[in-house]
Parts: sequence; structure tokens; C-alpha cells
Amino acid sequence: MTKIGVLALQGAVREHIRHIELLGCEAIAIKTIEDLNGLDGLILPGGESTTMRKLLDRYRLLKPIQTLAQQGIPTFGTCAGLILLAKKITGFEKSHLGIMDVVVERNSFGRQLDSFEVELSIPSIGDDIPAVFIRAPHIVSTGDNVEILATFENRIVLAKDGQFLGCSFHPELTEDVRVLQYFINMVNDYTKSSRTTVNSI
Repeated sequence: MTKIGVLALQGAVREHIRHIELLGCEAIAIKTIEDLNGLDGLILPGGESTTMRKLLDRYRLLKPIQTLAQQGIPTFGTCAGLILLAKKITGFEKSHLGIMDVVVERNSFGRQLDSFEVELSIPSIGDDIPAVFIRAPHIVSTGDNVEILATFENRIVLAKDGQFLGCSFHPELTEDVRVLQYFINMVNDYTKSSRTTVNSI
């Protein structure tokens, strides 16, 4: 069974776990370094990015997650998770994980009171996909190899950089699992290619 970890230090953890299980995968709440063992994919949920960074440092999870990225493990960041993934954050000298080739801007859709839901058409995934924006960031610019999957109001809100998927919104706060299914397809493709590589040695 495909094993998907959800960083469980803060944020929308239970919602991601519920969706993962709905799609027939095993969900693992990641709280320690040991929890990272044997994962096929990793989700960094929404929450508050500064708080999440402090907790990553406290539990010594930052470098182990970077190591997983170097090994090719697919990683999906939603909202604050996207900020954690980004190589650069506007207005800040340092990034967090710094592993996805995008520049992001925090809180670019307004404050908590300005939260809203829209429906997006995402050619790689489907039409009428509900997207919940809560103090959401957006992707200001991308590297040459990054695929832009969705925009809203001329802002990039979903992008793929090789094994990394990042979105501004919260797909886990709706009943629609198509964005998560897209990520799980990425994980399954990675798992198949890894087995092929091992078998060919």
C-alpha cells in the first residue's frame, strides 16, 4: 500500500489524512525523524509557516526532509506548506526547506477575514475544482523547469517542479480529492521508476 506522510506539527493534518485514506493509501502522521522511514510521499499541510519552521527546528526535522527531497521523494505543500518548499520568499533573506524552484509571496490574498472559495479549471486535473484560500501565498515566479498548473487573478496558485507540487489553496478543506489524486499519481510514478531502477541494477 502506498504510504503518504503528513507533517503533523501544526495545521490541517486530520483533513489530509482523511483524504489520503479515502483514496486507499496509508496515512502516517509525521512527528519524529523515525516517522519519515519508508515513506513513498510527503505532504506539508497548511498552517502558519513561521510556527511550522520553529517546530521543524525543535524536532530536528528540517534536514531529514531535505534529505528525502534529495532522494527524490515526491513532496506536496499546501498554503504554508508551499512557503516551506519555496527556494525564496519575498521580503525574507532566508527560505525554509528551499527545495522547490519558485519564489512565493506570503498572505498575498489578504487576511484571515478575506478567506474565500472559488472553482478552478486545471487542465492537468479537471474542471470546477473547489479551492479554499486562507491567508494564502502565491507563486511570484518560477524556474525554467517548473510547470504552471493553475492561476487565479493572474497569480500562479498551483505548480509542479519535478517531484514537488505546491499550491496556494487548501484542497483538503473540500470534499474534492482530485488534486490529492494528482499528487498520489506522482508518488506512484516515482515508486514504479524506483523499482525499475533497482531491478535493472
